[in-house]
Amino acid sequence: MHVFKDRSEAGRELARALTRFRGPGTVVLGLPRGGVPVAFEVAVALDAPLDVIVVRKLGVPFQPELAMGAVGENGVRVLDDRVRSLSGVTERELALVEAREREVLEKRVAQIRAVRAPEDLHGKTAVIVDDGIATGSTARVACRVARALGAERVVLAVPVGPKDTVGDFPEADEVVCLTTPSPFRAVGRFYSDFSATEDDEVLHLLDAAARRPAPVSPQKDAAPVHEDVLIPLDGVTVQGSLHLPATGGVVVFAHGSGSSRHSPRNRAVARVLQNAGLGTLLLDLLSPDEELERRAVFDIGLLASRLTAATDWLRSERAGSRTVGYFGASTGAAAALWAAAEPDSGISAVVSRGGRPDLAIGRLGDVQAPTLLIVGGADHQVLELNREAARHLRCPHRLEVVPRATHLFEEPGTLDAVARLARDWFTDHLA
Repeated sequence: MHVFKDRSEAGRELARALTRFRGPGTVVLGLPRGGVPVAFEVAVALDAPLDVIVVRKLGVPFQPELAMGAVGENGVRVLDDRVRSLSGVTERELALVEAREREVLEKRVAQIRAVRAPEDLHGKTAVIVDDGIATGSTARVACRVARALGAERVVLAVPVGPKDTVGDFPEADEVVCLTTPSPFRAVGRFYSDFSATEDDEVLHLLDAAARRPAPVSPQKDAAPVHEDVLIPLDGVTVQGSLHLPATGGVVVFAHGSGSSRHSPRNRAVARVLQNAGLGTLLLDLLSPDEELERRAVFDIGLLASRLTAATDWLRSERAGSRTVGYFGASTGAAAALWAAAEPDSGISAVVSRGGRPDLAIGRLGDVQAPTLLIVGGADHQVLELNREAARHLRCPHRLEVVPRATHLFEEPGTLDAVARLARDWFTDHLA
């Protein structure tokens, strides 16, 4: 069973399934309240405006969580005759529930529209987002409202829903659903954190989306770069493999002892980052002769100074003002954190895979870049070293433990988990 950490994580995963809708003809519409944090992540990823469609579920009087229908803006109503019949709800009971929910709906619409005019949907693709669907009544109303407001195409996008509901949804032109588990029961079962979303948070997310700068079009002559490069560093020349898309942040890889830029593990992670639109630079921080010297391999200060010099070269020769992150493995993670701790490093994010941040323990308190520490659950000694290192970090940070993984993440599926975690961390922080 796939369980999302929270609505924001679900939104980021959902956005990756909606990339084909990126463009000026799309408007993202969240269903308040729980659908708005999901929709915010989708809108950011698609560079699309964010708005809401306010709807209210009509709950069975003696079981309010069970929807017998829903109401929305502009007087739209959808009823589930099957639920009404099985629950025995009378016309009078239905009218009382509808009157109560319409009162709440009108207050919520007034609150939102007092500070934010609705997005124009005429001729647009409306991507309607919720945190999940069960009976689908609320989403059906939202689709009808979007259609009534002029949307040319209506797409329902949710992280989770029952297969029979997702497969029978004529109100939408298309339904995008990440997972359709069986048995289903309730949306909240598929979130670790399903805490309530408050009205203030909805307004905050709408404001944050509205304040985003307009996307910058790439230069006409910008073209993706994929080449082997020679980088002069402190009297030696090292080799690197550079992948640079037309736009976007760049991740510089610092490998660990006994590895190189040809490391199949780092290259596998790099491919996932590249598919997410990020640039990558895999490089050797030591010359071939230096790599034979054990002293140099564990000289974290030397490795960090080379990483800083390589970053300066990248910015001056290729990347310009793009954001830069570091991905470090083993001793390379210590070098990455050491380099990121420099006052003027300008590093936007760091990810450590099976790293030894303890080798840079004295510098960890100076790191400002958001840092993700990924450790194998079966790599017991390194896990304890990372837990101790995390206590020294003052920047935003998180420790992720990949179950059953050993130091090199050779177990099936474990390196894929590393790549996904790194991708999400960098796409969040290198935007």
